[in-house]
Amino acid sequence: MTQQTTARPSTDQPAAVRPRRIGSVEVLAALLVVVVVFRSVLTRVLSTPSLQTWTTMFVSVMTQAIPFLVLGVVLSAVIAVFVPPSFFARALPRHPALAVPVASAAGVVLPGCECASVPVAGALVRRGITPAAAFAFLLAAPAINPIVLTSTAVAFPGKPMMVVARGVASLLVASAMGWLWLRLGRPEWIRLPDRSHFDRMTRGQAFWASCRHDVVHAGGFLVLGAMSAATINVVVPPQWTRALGGNAAVGVLTLAIFAVVLSICSEADAFVAASLTQFSFTARLAFLVVGPVIDLKLFAMQAGVFGRRFALRFAPASFVLAVVVAVVVGTVLL
Repeated sequence: MTQQTTARPSTDQPAAVRPRRIGSVEVLAALLVVVVVFRSVLTRVLSTPSLQTWTTMFVSVMTQAIPFLVLGVVLSAVIAVFVPPSFFARALPRHPALAVPVASAAGVVLPGCECASVPVAGALVRRGITPAAAFAFLLAAPAINPIVLTSTAVAFPGKPMMVVARGVASLLVASAMGWLWLRLGRPEWIRLPDRSHFDRMTRGQAFWASCRHDVVHAGGFLVLGAMSAATINVVVPPQWTRALGGNAAVGVLTLAIFAVVLSICSEADAFVAASLTQFSFTARLAFLVVGPVIDLKLFAMQAGVFGRRFALRFAPASFVLAVVVAVVVGTVLL
């Protein structure tokens, strides 16, 4: 009888070495080394009055805005994950023209930031809700919900009409865009993806994934917005900002474009607007109305959820309508 032996893998060959990636710990250690080496240089740079002013403004905007940003992200995740789309089907009137203002007003009861409102609107369209009502909700939810209006009141103490003007103007823009879609919109402009990656997760997983995603993205845009606002107030010569703010039409258009470029989350944009004291209240209202309606990140999300043909038509129309309505409402109420 022959004895069979099981072949064993040779231990003489070296094991494959995994390539080591640079992580956050290594980056932090490198930054600490740089700070220690250049401590004297950094101390001189950071002690300049202009940089101290910049730091004070940046920290002030971030400190006031972050609590509202986090609360808004959490509520947005709850809505996107736990509120079934069938709720909207039962709550909205059957007639599309009546469903538009009701969907706009639903933004007060069901708050959500821009990052959440776009996929929620896409889910509503997939479930059979008329697109005009879904788009009205998309524009209204990030602009008139209680968190946004409360943050606006905190950012503009003693100016309650700014809160009223923002709510009225945003509600008018959302309803008008919904009715405009009923009149001019075409179904072939909308191209919805089959499923979102959140659909493959459990509710708990989708909730935390939504929170992480929105905090990272919205928080990053908030940092950029706070840095830009502080830079404008420190670096840009006062005569330039006074010249832009002194002209009513130029001031409105400047801040409207500023809102598109900065892409600040609506829960925090009021604190940036409040710091732009060189501009009129109407111009700052335009900043607050345009931002939740259309900015760079919203355009990218709308193109990803509804298709490029939709975004290329919906975004410019939203921008123009938001500017016009903000000017009219600001002239009347402010």
